[in-house]
Amino acid sequence: MSETRTETAVSRALATARGEDRAALVGYLPVGYPSVEGSIEAMRTMVRAGVDIVEIGLPYTDPLMDGPVIQTAATGALAAGVHVDDVFRAARAVTDEGAACVVMTYWNPVLRRGVEKFAADLAAAGGSGLVTPDLVPDEAADWLAASDAHDLDRIFLVAPSSTTERLVSTTAASRGFVYAAALMGVTGARSALGSDAAVLVDRVRQVSDIPVCVGLGVSTAEQAHQVAQFADGVIVGSALVSCLVDAPDDLDRGLARLDTLARELAAGVRR
Repeated sequence: MSETRTETAVSRALATARGEDRAALVGYLPVGYPSVEGSIEAMRTMVRAGVDIVEIGLPYTDPLMDGPVIQTAATGALAAGVHVDDVFRAARAVTDEGAACVVMTYWNPVLRRGVEKFAADLAAAGGSGLVTPDLVPDEAADWLAASDAHDLDRIFLVAPSSTTERLVSTTAASRGFVYAAALMGVTGARSALGSDAAVLVDRVRQVSDIPVCVGLGVSTAEQAHQVAQFADGVIVGSALVSCLVDAPDDLDRGLARLDTLARELAAGVRR
């Protein structure tokens, strides 16, 4: 692991939030829904509303982790012809808006483009790294090398089912933060949060000092506040995507709802 690498914008955003004695807010949206331009404007809207880090989803035909809301948006984006290149356009737009960003992608699109080329293009667009839900560190040699070469973060996932040995190996390979999937199963807003998230974060902290961001299930300001009490970052996906999915033919209305919810969530992590 490089000892002289340049700190990414994600690491700076997490450090800034920590300096303000709060968690960072990480907002997920897929590129391409309801259109490429519409999705980029939605990401800009989230940044202006207080989202610290944008997680840009790359729509994929065979998602393993995505719940019904995100699948609806991803299917619409693919039908509209979203392309891998669009994720780099989105990364540049988010960076220019003043926020950090990472790309969440299944591994096949990265392999098809070429691991080295994907990393180079992401770095050139100002992206900080990748969230790779279907890639484990043991099988990530090419990505570890490419992320080192381009000073990118590699964000692997841990779950309540992860053994202590897996937590040790995954956090050692991760950079920027580790993604704690607080609930087992696919993504989606929950009406209530269980205790799995806090237990998982505590287990990670016993083996590593890497920042821990918690995803899956947060949909309200109160839930964001609760997670912010023990995590370094609060990841919100389905609830934000719903703002656009529920207004499929009215982008302005979807953006207005997105702005309102993102501001509420941002206030939640800042309480």
